[in-house]
Amino acid sequence: MTQVDSGPLEKTLKDFRDHEISGATPTARDTFERALYAHLSWRRGAQSLVGEAIGQAPAFTMAHVLAAYLDLCSRDPRRVQLARAAHARAAALAATDRERLHVTAIGAALADDFETCSAILHRLQDLYPRDVLALQTGHSLDYLLGDVERMEARLAAALNAWSQDVPGYHSVLAMRAFSLVEQGDHARAIDSGLSALELQPADARAHHAIAHVHEMAGAASAGIRWMRARRAAWAEGSVAATHCWWHWALFHLTLGEVGAALDLYDRHVRAARTGDVADLIDATALLWRIELLGGCIGFRWQHLATDWAPHIEDGYCSFTDIHAMLAQVGAGEWPAARRLERHLLRHAPAPGRYGETTRLVGLPSCRAILAFGRGDYGRVLDLLVAKPAVVRRIGGSHAQRDLLELTREEALRRRRNAGSELLVRAARRQGSGATTMAPSPAV
Repeated sequence: MTQVDSGPLEKTLKDFRDHEISGATPTARDTFERALYAHLSWRRGAQSLVGEAIGQAPAFTMAHVLAAYLDLCSRDPRRVQLARAAHARAAALAATDRERLHVTAIGAALADDFETCSAILHRLQDLYPRDVLALQTGHSLDYLLGDVERMEARLAAALNAWSQDVPGYHSVLAMRAFSLVEQGDHARAIDSGLSALELQPADARAHHAIAHVHEMAGAASAGIRWMRARRAAWAEGSVAATHCWWHWALFHLTLGEVGAALDLYDRHVRAARTGDVADLIDATALLWRIELLGGCIGFRWQHLATDWAPHIEDGYCSFTDIHAMLAQVGAGEWPAARRLERHLLRHAPAPGRYGETTRLVGLPSCRAILAFGRGDYGRVLDLLVAKPAVVRRIGGSHAQRDLLELTREEALRRRRNAGSELLVRAARRQGSGATTMAPSPAV
């Protein structure tokens, strides 16, 4: 059981970046900083550590704020709702102006007003440029919304206030590395990621950003070497281990090594068969790519479809909807796939973020996936025509959203092959003296 720190509260106690913090004790502050480090570096243990900090100082406002953020930046609405309790506790405590802005930002996100939340986080960054939690949360929000320009602008604006002697600088560099690769600036992304790792070799986020560079640059063999040489840093004690295994498998697919990718799926991506939405997304995206390349899937789709079933009507994230549809179509679970389509039809007219992304991308993409599963490749090509700037509204990275373009390319290939096969059959019939008759006009 966590012991409450019996030491006196210090009215001017500050965090490691010189911000005043309310309700903390030195012991709780140090525990909070360990939790924050874990969160920023994508290491496990952040939630247990922030719980420990709250146990040591129950009135520690920023500890409750961090607890809320840990659940808030998720694609799983069940997990997002868990942030409400931490938000309510933080709102009831004494707070500095900075802390009140954090509480207000969390409230806006819980109300599904991500634009207001992002604006408040921008204001926090303007007023307190070393508020790394505001920067981290804004970065995550930009990723969830697919706002590449705002992501890069947010990081570029922060850099002047940071230096290597400020705790957390490695995470700023790692975030910048990811924003740069999403902008297509691979050289600077590599530099920023390597600089982050010089400061903190265990920063799994920096390893992940450099894996993205290799993926987007088509450097699959180099990517495999990178992942293998640094496996301990991103695979052990990291919250991103499954996603990093996904990246490794993509490198094998780029090289045409479908069997190797399927082996990584079985041994690492789905070994634990967690119900975590992020893990389900990675597993589904990998399995669909493997099937597009002719891999033998067996019963794997059925297992995924079962684990996706509770999320079919989440009604929260179009990126999630698309992957849920992939799993149902891959498994041939047509009733579940149609149920998801009906759900999207109900939500498409709704105002707000989810209704808009459903109309623009979620519904047409899910219908395209349905059409692909039925072999109606012409309809796939008709539906998957949205411009990249529109498609990215569902969030995720370029590497993740590329799945839709790969599906479109495969539909085009199959339709062309079907057309070629028809021509071959017609030529064979003509060569044998057979004739074909046009259908009679309807009477």
